[in-house]
Amino acid sequence: DEGPDLLEIHVVERFVGDIEADGSVRFLQARRKDGSAALCGLERVDGTLAGRPGSFVLQDEATREGDTVSGRWWVIPGSATGELEGLRGEGGFEAESGHGATWTLEYWFEV
Repeated sequence: DEGPDLLEIHVVERFVGDIEADGSVRFLQARRKDGSAALCGLERVDGTLAGRPGSFVLQDEATREGDTVSGRWWVIPGSATGELEGLRGEGGFEAESGHGATWTLEYWFEV
């Protein structure tokens, strides 16, 4: 039994809204024989959040069923730079191949 295929996936994306930023994520994916998959990733986000410039890193955990990837993410504590230092947060996302994504990020700043 060979088990799931292991793949590395690189995705570049653009965030628009309260976050105006570019993101670059590297996922590791374990794809099962039925085509579904489990993914984990790290994503650097560089731009502005609520008008504050800087960057931060999100840790992602997701599943893939058919053409849809859905999951959750959280800001890695201590990863934020610039005016985003102290950023904390968590949220989720859903993306369908070729159709963009929807996402949420509830965030706050620690002093």
